[in-house]
Amino acid sequence: MAERFLEALEEQARACEALGSPFTARLLRGLGRVWPQDTALARKVAVWQGDLGPRGASVPLRISGGLHALVRAGQAGELAACYPPARCEDAALVQALGGVLRQADSFLCAWCETAPQTNEVGRSAVLLAGAAEVVARYGMPLVLSELGASAGLNLWFDRYALETPDAVLGAADSALRLRPEWRGAQPPRVPLQVAARRGVDLFPLDPRRDGARLLAFVWADQTERLARLQTALGLAAGDAVEGGAVDRGDAADWLEARLRLRHPGQVHLVYHTIAHQYFPKEVQARIAAAMAQAGSAATEEAPLCWLGMEADAGGEGAAVTLRLWPGDVQVTLGRAGFHGQWVAWRGAGDA
Repeated sequence: MAERFLEALEEQARACEALGSPFTARLLRGLGRVWPQDTALARKVAVWQGDLGPRGASVPLRISGGLHALVRAGQAGELAACYPPARCEDAALVQALGGVLRQADSFLCAWCETAPQTNEVGRSAVLLAGAAEVVARYGMPLVLSELGASAGLNLWFDRYALETPDAVLGAADSALRLRPEWRGAQPPRVPLQVAARRGVDLFPLDPRRDGARLLAFVWADQTERLARLQTALGLAAGDAVEGGAVDRGDAADWLEARLRLRHPGQVHLVYHTIAHQYFPKEVQARIAAAMAQAGSAATEEAPLCWLGMEADAGGEGAAVTLRLWPGDVQVTLGRAGFHGQWVAWRGAGDA
């Protein structure tokens, strides 16, 4: 087996342990012990270009998501007996993995074509707080544009309830309650009004049809995340979320066109959460250039903001950053757990 795939499995296993999924860590290490060299999936991984690990293509999570999908569909044979809430010894897990890797080779090979998508709604805690900072500054309705929007569940963050120690942001009566461990400053207590919302994804999912794929990418031993996603999918299937959409397309192409629209009396908020790493370098560069160009034309009557929650080398979790135009003001709002399980907030202050 290619050494770099082994390293990616171990790196992701350590990340899963740190993020509270010991079962997924065991699963990934089990893959390293039993990985066959003569399957289509093994050949695919052997020639995969670029970073295979959690800061790149996340190949281990693609595979674990496919395995979870098989288990949830009742097509994983003996492996299902090892999945939570059941338990099994490592030897039984490894044996079951060896069987399903061969039996489901074609399925797993096709599954791994696309990046992991959980559409993690826990990240809406950061979006609610970030949007509150923007509205507190400008006092205008929001126009939302999400890059890497998946099924669009985080396009509706204003319909969820964020519970902080001092207040509830968003929709106080929402069935979806976000209760991260909150550290640091409190976000502004301001009502949010969304005038329009739209997103883009290379492989958009329909929450009414593709819920099973989203659920498969949630780690099997994290029941709270699974329940939260089920709630979000239920809300998305109801009448409460009409009028938003996720377009299929390249993020840079879509954003360049969207930024040509003007929104006087509204603030345009472009955002993404744990998506930037999946964009090719040239797409990242075009996004940055498009934002800078549009920002140079922004006014106090039609401001532009760029909110990101992305992995970096700056410490625990993901950095939460905000860039504001006119003026090209750059603010670090804080940091957050990758699934929104905790938020360490600094806020925008007087930026």
